[in-house]
Amino acid sequence: MFTYVVRRTLQAIPLLLAISVILYAILYNMPGGPLAPYLQNPHITAADIARLKHNLGMDQPVPIQYFKWLGHILVGDMGYSTSNSEPVFQALIERLPATLELMAASLVISIGLGVAAGMVSAVYRYSFVDYFITTLAFFGQSMPVFWFALMMQLAFAVHGIPLPGGYMIQLPSAGISSSDTFDLGDRLIHLILPATVLSLLGLATFSRFMRSSLLEVLGTDYMRTAAAKGLAFRTILFKHGLKNALIPVVTIIALSLPSLIGGAIITETIFAWPGMGRLFLTALNQSDLALLMGYLVLIAFLVVFSNLLADVVYAWLDPRVKYD
Repeated sequence: MFTYVVRRTLQAIPLLLAISVILYAILYNMPGGPLAPYLQNPHITAADIARLKHNLGMDQPVPIQYFKWLGHILVGDMGYSTSNSEPVFQALIERLPATLELMAASLVISIGLGVAAGMVSAVYRYSFVDYFITTLAFFGQSMPVFWFALMMQLAFAVHGIPLPGGYMIQLPSAGISSSDTFDLGDRLIHLILPATVLSLLGLATFSRFMRSSLLEVLGTDYMRTAAAKGLAFRTILFKHGLKNALIPVVTIIALSLPSLIGGAIITETIFAWPGMGRLFLTALNQSDLALLMGYLVLIAFLVVFSNLLADVVYAWLDPRVKYD
């Protein structure tokens, strides 16, 4: 296993290099290129543009510019953000914990509830419960994230949740906390709405795949043999069925990371969540190419790492999977 992890890590290096080349080429050919933030100044002159190109190294061939950028990346220098007036690496690292917190919470919700709903749907297939869960799954897969986020804000932040005795609970609709001091309860309350919105698509997807996978496992010979031996259905389901049914679901979880990141951009913007997604949208609106490039390269690394992690989980779930 260790040899496989090392080999996959080495294989990821040329992949990340190829991704960086493509991203650099796309961003370099955007309207205005790296000079776009400066060209918005109506008083800029041709002499100013020439001086900026020389200072930024843009008067050199594009491959030379790319290799210089790559050399800086390898030592942890992602450039300077023109929209935030701070180093790109610092801007990303400051907002990475908030994004990871939101993504982790949404994954816990979507995996936990999605797997549980899929199991219930498979065990009680073709029943009212199965049809009800299937309907909710189709609703979650077809629901636009931005619209669902606005409806959640309207329902739980504007109107609130009525309680017995005439009390009303209103969940916060924006921000990560109410104060600068760390308060776990306050952070969790602020996390409820954005994490729920971000987990909707994953919850629906995981429940459908879990239902299909578990139905296939329940029909296998070894499951029937275990039942014939007199084992309790709960033991058969959790000890023999669940672990094997989770194998294809792991693939979907790993492949859902890009869509989760894309949904985080919208969710963080609507809920004013101080994460990398909101930072990316600000950089895109202000043509901050250095920040855009740093963000996209970091996301590419996380996606490649998640796929490697999925392969490792395969071997743990299924002893038949051997990596030589």
